[in-house]
Amino acid sequence: MEEIHSHSHSGAHSHSDHHGHSHGQIMELRSVNTAFIVGIILNLAFVVIEAVVGLVIHSLSLLSDAGHNLADVASLGLSLFAFRMMKVKSNTTYTYGYKKTTVLVALLNGSILLVSIGAILYESIHRLIQPEPLPGKTISIVAAIGIVINAVTALLFFRNRESDLNIKGAFLHLMSDAVVSAALVVGGIIIVYTNWYWVDPLLGILVAVVIVFSTWSLLRDSLRLSLDAVPQGIDLRAVQSLVEKIPGVQDFHHIHIWALSTTENALTGHVVLNREIGIEAQEKIKKEIKHQLLHLSIQHVTLETETETLACEPQREPSLSTNP
Repeated sequence: MEEIHSHSHSGAHSHSDHHGHSHGQIMELRSVNTAFIVGIILNLAFVVIEAVVGLVIHSLSLLSDAGHNLADVASLGLSLFAFRMMKVKSNTTYTYGYKKTTVLVALLNGSILLVSIGAILYESIHRLIQPEPLPGKTISIVAAIGIVINAVTALLFFRNRESDLNIKGAFLHLMSDAVVSAALVVGGIIIVYTNWYWVDPLLGILVAVVIVFSTWSLLRDSLRLSLDAVPQGIDLRAVQSLVEKIPGVQDFHHIHIWALSTTENALTGHVVLNREIGIEAQEKIKKEIKHQLLHLSIQHVTLETETETLACEPQREPSLSTNP
């Protein structure tokens, strides 16, 4: 049996492809770092504006949105920290480095936002029972500023939103914040013309509902990754079928796929090869497997090769037939 590791394309094209991939990844990390820094600065400034104005005019919708935006600032900060940790080299204790930090941060961010929902709902329901007079014009002006800040910041993450769970979470949260700010603008205008002060706490409840919908998928996906589930977008059976279709491969079993980070995935498995295949042919098969898996977003591969006569018993894995 032979164990092999894959970390890049193989064959004659591997060096140039890997170089281009690494260069593109570095540029992407730089742009993402810039986006997080700009997002933190802009949103922190807006939190201060909302909190000050909300306290002065006693607006629950502004204060609850300020709390939500503060949680988003913390999330952006944690995500930036996680991306920085990804660059730290591995060592004898953390052999994969600190890549998993990105998954833990995504899970923590989702948990923080869920906690903020409870506080917002509590205060909103209390204020809905006892509404207070509020200056609707001021609420609308502050919320309009929020639309601009959140929309501009969200656009910074637009291009890379599908490449990483934390980037996707940042984009969705910021866009939902822009929608919430738009709702607050409408609410402020309603208060100006109708004096329906109960609209303010009602909007506070709507903010909480929006947070639930924007956070649930992030929390679910990050929990899956933290439990080493097969990453979203990768079908284990499809991977098995793909490898078994490669000429010379008889069987592919004992497969495990998990996330090293929110951007990198790993796989281990046993490959059963034809008995008559020589060493040179085996190497070509291994390279082809690595190449195919890399195109399925599986960057780190450990394979144990076997022959038909020495193959171990394939284990039965009930989890392959279910996908919670």
